[in-house]
Amino acid sequence: MKKIILFLTAAVTALTAAACSSPRKSESLSVTGMYFDTVVTVEAWGTDMDTLDQCMEMCRSYEQLLSAHIETSEISAVNHAKGQPVTVSEETAELIELGYQYGVLSGGLFDITIAPASSLWDFHDGDNAHIPDAEELSEAVSHIDYRCIRVDGCTVTLADPEAAIDLGGIAKGYIADQIKKYLEDEGVEHALINLGGNMLAVGGRYDGTDFQIGIQKPFAETGTVLASVAISGKSVVSSGNYERYFEQDGDIYHHILNPATGYPADTGLNQVTIISDSSAQGDALSTTCFLLGLDKGMELIQSLDGVEAVFVTSDMKVHVSSEDLPVTIL
Repeated sequence: MKKIILFLTAAVTALTAAACSSPRKSESLSVTGMYFDTVVTVEAWGTDMDTLDQCMEMCRSYEQLLSAHIETSEISAVNHAKGQPVTVSEETAELIELGYQYGVLSGGLFDITIAPASSLWDFHDGDNAHIPDAEELSEAVSHIDYRCIRVDGCTVTLADPEAAIDLGGIAKGYIADQIKKYLEDEGVEHALINLGGNMLAVGGRYDGTDFQIGIQKPFAETGTVLASVAISGKSVVSSGNYERYFEQDGDIYHHILNPATGYPADTGLNQVTIISDSSAQGDALSTTCFLLGLDKGMELIQSLDGVEAVFVTSDMKVHVSSEDLPVTIL
């Protein structure tokens, strides 16, 4: 789970707001669920519970479409098709195409066909976690190549029958973007969406101030803040080697894999946080920049319009992409 801590000073007045037919903008409601193996929370001002419940229903629906761990999902259908074309929903096709585009942008560092390698690692199993067999991992890597993906309308084909898609690096961001669009269409002007640490704001706080988002300090106790960033209508997404990992023989093995080797990347970074308009973009770029390392990652961010980043190197030094970025280092 991406660990970004949210600072909110306004009290949640759910019972009061629920009793009002037209909630005041100063009153907030929140709803929480468990999807994608993580906690999802949406808090909004001046709306009703029916609107927020629909956000959770969207999460449930997208999970059923996009999770590679659900046998009946559309992604599982593509992965089990052995190279045969599969008809999917417009949303699934759109997200696969988006993942492909970030594969192009990153030169293959961000690759949604990482599944053959990522499926061999288990970063949730604690003491039983282990390093995959080298030969098995090498074979898996030979089937990682986003260029084997073919999307024609709503038809998806993997040219390599042994390839498989894992959207874990971009799905939460995409879904957060869709929830934001839904809330805006419903007239919501102030909300904060948290999909397992993917933070996305609809506007700012109801009183006209920015949301303050805290960035988790790598390898510190959960809730220990390294820096905070002020946002309004923006996304904040972090990727780091402290999120899901295990230690063996003094070495740390984390979930951000280099698609060229199948092993966890060692680029001298502990964390990358992306501030952008799109949470899907933040998802993909945070992983890409982590794999690129500080210098090349900074170069990429500074070449993109409307995107900023905070890099934390292994010596815990903080590097920002712009002096104008509203970041407070604590």
